Amino acid sequence: MEDSLTLLIPVSVLLVFIIGAFFWWALRSGQYDDLEGPAYRILFDDRDEPGRGEEEDAGATVGK
Repeated sequence: MEDSLTLLIPVSVLLVFIIGAFFWWALRSGQYDDLEGPAYRILFDDRDEPGRGEEEDAGATVGK
């Protein structure tokens, strides 16, 4: 029992520091600056692809 604790306690402390370092890096690099922007951005359709109606109209004018 003591052998496993001597291994698991330092490993868990090391993991806490690694996770804390990654979280600190994410905060400092601006990962959490805009929390609402992606939620609104998904609602807007800003693709440059033509819609179905535009493709049919383009094909009709080219053939004439």
